[in-house]
Amino acid sequence: MSVDGDLSASLVLRRGSLARVGLERIALLEAVGSLGSITAAAKQLGLSYKGAWDAIQALNNLFDGPLITASAGGKSGGAAMITPRGHAVIGAFRAVEREIGAALARLEAGLATAPDQGLGDLFWSLGLRTSARNALRGTIVRVGDGGVTVEVGLSLGDGLEIVSMITRRSADELGLAVGKPAIALIKSSFVTLARDAAPAPNRLAAVVSDREDGEAASEISLALQAGKTLIATLSRPDADALALSVGQAVVAMIAPSDIILAVE
Repeated sequence: MSVDGDLSASLVLRRGSLARVGLERIALLEAVGSLGSITAAAKQLGLSYKGAWDAIQALNNLFDGPLITASAGGKSGGAAMITPRGHAVIGAFRAVEREIGAALARLEAGLATAPDQGLGDLFWSLGLRTSARNALRGTIVRVGDGGVTVEVGLSLGDGLEIVSMITRRSADELGLAVGKPAIALIKSSFVTLARDAAPAPNRLAAVVSDREDGEAASEISLALQAGKTLIATLSRPDADALALSVGQAVVAMIAPSDIILAVE
């Protein structure tokens, strides 16, 4: 195998097929830690405020506790700080990065004198990508009994729970069991909003944290309990009819059959 320049790798930590943390997001965490502001960190890294905020929300959703906490201020520059969990994630990522760097240096030295045996293919793999805007990590608290379909309860922390309805065969193939972690994947178009609704599964109290309007549709960012967030995509007329604005309390509703479960 011929090598042009130094052998390098792009590190993404994952369990199973779902990506967790890459270098860009670690750099964002570190910038927030040093600058104390999401706005300043985004500017330093050449990101939009929304891009940085979306990345932070995704990280907070995928771990068992928030990595960054932020006070009010938005684009004008509220204070933000890394939690102990966030520092632990940064430390773990950098430790793995150092070990991989050392391993690549040894491997490059060996490949320089070895015949090409197709080893280059070993350095590339395809990570799972999904169109679902929402990926919420939680712990399975119940797996219902039933025939063809079963109800699976997923705790997201602080009393926040969602319910997924999947086939019994899928539950068995995934090895779902109480106490095991799982990730709920929800397309933003499957999240509907109302000003008020009677209590029921997957009717979640939320507060609008951002609204971005397009010509025909509106993307609504929602703050939930436990530091979790949801993205809902509504038609522009529906969003206007609900008079959705930042700070507005709403109820987010998701059909159990619209929640896909993934395991690590």
